[in-house]
Amino acid sequence: MRLFLFPFVLLSLTVFGQITGKVVSVADGDTFTLLTPDKHQIKIRLHGIDCPEKSQDFGMVAKKFLSDLIFDKQVSVQEKDTDRYGRIIGMVMIENVNVNEALLIAGLAWHYKYYDHNPQWALLEERARAAKKGLWVKADAIQPWEFRKAQRVAP
Repeated sequence: MRLFLFPFVLLSLTVFGQITGKVVSVADGDTFTLLTPDKHQIKIRLHGIDCPEKSQDFGMVAKKFLSDLIFDKQVSVQEKDTDRYGRIIGMVMIENVNVNEALLIAGLAWHYKYYDHNPQWALLEERARAAKKGLWVKADAIQPWEFRKAQRVAP
């Protein structure tokens, strides 16, 4: 009996909650604040992608894209994890649109392969690169994690 229950216990430990609410602010291309129906504000970080920083090329373009897509609208967040800053890491849907994927398709995000191993998302990034969409018009686009690292060591 113990062996039979193990998969169900494991499954229950890996399934996170679904959060819904209205987007009340957009911090950058991959982070926003959600207001839940019970009036709690929750910071959400999009899972599996990394957009340029606001001070980086295309950072404000990514922020505007996200804002145009979700600001002041109801979204659904499939919670995947919580990061070291206390933000919920999640997959975000608005109507039938996967927001995480929409940023990849628009060429405004890198597939963050360190945290996500979805081959479909890698393909979405490759297609945007090949089509020179969004930030991929620049041959020397700097990955946000490298940009942040350089900012930390700069005098």
